[in-house]
Amino acid sequence: MKLSVVIVNYNVRYFLEQCLRSVKKAIGDRNDIEVFVVDNDSVDRSQQMVKEKFPDVRLIESDVNLGFSKANNLAIREAAGEYILLLNPDTLVQEDTFNKCIYFMDSTPKAGALGVKMIDGKGKFLPESKRGLPTPEVALYKILGLNKLFPRSRKFGKYHLGYLPENEVSEVEVLSGAFMFIRRSVIEEIGMLDEEYFMYGEDIDLSYRITKAGYKNYYFPETSIIHYKGESTKKASVNYVLVFYRAMIIFSNKHYRGGYEKALNMLISLAIYLRAGVAIAYRFLQRSWLMLMDVALIVPGMYFLKIYWEIRIKGGESYPPELMTIHVPYYTFLWILCVYLSGGYEEPPSVKRILRGLIIGTVLIAAVYGLLPNHLRFSRALIVLGAVIAASAMIGFRLLRHFIKYRNLDIGMKQSGNTIIVGGPNERKRVYGLMSRSGTPAEFLGFVSMETDEHGDDILGDIDRLDEIVRIYKIHDIIFCASDIPSSTMISWMSRIGTDEVHFKIVPDESYFIIGSDSKNTTGELYSEDLSFALQNPYNVRKKRMLDIIVSAVILLFSPILIFLVKEKGLLVSRCFKVLLGKRSWVGYHPAGTVNQLPVIKEGIFDPVSGQKDVNIPESTISRLNFLYARNYTAEQDISLLLSGLFGF
Repeated sequence: MKLSVVIVNYNVRYFLEQCLRSVKKAIGDRNDIEVFVVDNDSVDRSQQMVKEKFPDVRLIESDVNLGFSKANNLAIREAAGEYILLLNPDTLVQEDTFNKCIYFMDSTPKAGALGVKMIDGKGKFLPESKRGLPTPEVALYKILGLNKLFPRSRKFGKYHLGYLPENEVSEVEVLSGAFMFIRRSVIEEIGMLDEEYFMYGEDIDLSYRITKAGYKNYYFPETSIIHYKGESTKKASVNYVLVFYRAMIIFSNKHYRGGYEKALNMLISLAIYLRAGVAIAYRFLQRSWLMLMDVALIVPGMYFLKIYWEIRIKGGESYPPELMTIHVPYYTFLWILCVYLSGGYEEPPSVKRILRGLIIGTVLIAAVYGLLPNHLRFSRALIVLGAVIAASAMIGFRLLRHFIKYRNLDIGMKQSGNTIIVGGPNERKRVYGLMSRSGTPAEFLGFVSMETDEHGDDILGDIDRLDEIVRIYKIHDIIFCASDIPSSTMISWMSRIGTDEVHFKIVPDESYFIIGSDSKNTTGELYSEDLSFALQNPYNVRKKRMLDIIVSAVILLFSPILIFLVKEKGLLVSRCFKVLLGKRSWVGYHPAGTVNQLPVIKEGIFDPVSGQKDVNIPESTISRLNFLYARNYTAEQDISLLLSGLFGF
């Protein structure tokens, strides 16, 4: 066996399928290449997909998430190839990738391993294709951001070796674990991946051990691959920071000694605090910047309303300072909270949801206002007019933001740019049908053919003129039909056209999904005909949680009466507190049914079977009821199941 390809998968079924199809094309007619998929206990039906669509792939199923190193080692122990390729599932290889890598390794005896040129889902070069060793000096420059300020400097740009040409074969110190082509004899000499690393760092460790053993690592850009997620996928995550830098500490303790080790550990510890702080701040701003903007608009609006009211209505009489220091802040808080719970901060913006939230918030403010003593009741008119100001500010800002971005005022509509489909006649039509059935928002302009002599009203031109078509028609989305277009051609066009304005998507042959990624910082987009679940919608999740809280509060308020009416009297109050603390939900899945492929929710006190008189319901029926509950969830359904569970009707 010449080559063993090892892919570790964890809940990326659609990426994995696309990857395996590209691997199959790269193998071609060769019978000396084997493929392993190690599945780390995925719950997205990845295992079934591999068994059904790729029966020749050797599937290793783990019942726990082993991490990257242990999972790869499982397959390496069984692999028979002269070379081992560690390949991420979110990649797409060219048809010539394996042959070119094998030829280079065969003709370069001192090569211990090689990595290839990688681009992200927008066709942009991924700098992690070639890296330097993270010495204290290199780590310091990276922490300070000097590697980004001076990427081509031989002093400051060592982390990504930015001074090395992107398109020339070069010796490098560190290769990416996304594509690591290793000589098996070297692995036998230096050992397999260090299983102390769970994720991140194991590729640096292995690369370093290869060079210490006297072999060379090569960056080999004569073939390239797409790596959708890139190393930056989760850099905004605090968990990523902790896991990544913990891996760096493991590396430092293992390979550096004395003052060198202490210096690097000190830098890593500093980096953990800095990056964790940045990650927390970034995630907070990413999620709440629109709320903060609303606060910045509403509070000044209320201040000017107060001034106007004092001058025009009250004849110069001033309100007490508590109006601005206490009342306006809690007015604003309640308005924004109710808008949030009504889905007013979801995309695309919805005027209906914003107004609904403001009306509910105003009613709550008015209810509290009625309970206040007379000296704290300033003006009902200020509350009503303040709600008008809040509505004007929120909707106005969203209209302005939308107009700047899309040059129209269709604020409630899903926006998408001009879309074209590139491929042969049959596959183009199939993909167009898939887009229509899956509800993919797109302004479809036409097709790009594979032949120069194909004409028609819906044909914009042939693939050789793709860059011209993109420029003339201002194309936003390009969808490639992989069954008609070689991976090398797609990758070439992505690298050539790749800009922030153009988005690429690929439809693998014989598949019913469209997959793509805007950048290395996103996990990818997916449009498919698979069923969606109502409980995947953030608005429904929030609505379910609010219903849990409201029901618990009502039950606690009327518990002296309800205690005589419900079935299980002794558990009523304790259950309310468990729900309020977020440990349980009033309604969840029935534990006897299959739930692995359903959206994750809290364990329920009651379930879709509650109230059923037949207690001997088959497991298949229970699983079906769980499925229907997740797919068709409504608050009314929860209330019905709750009443059945509490009172038996």
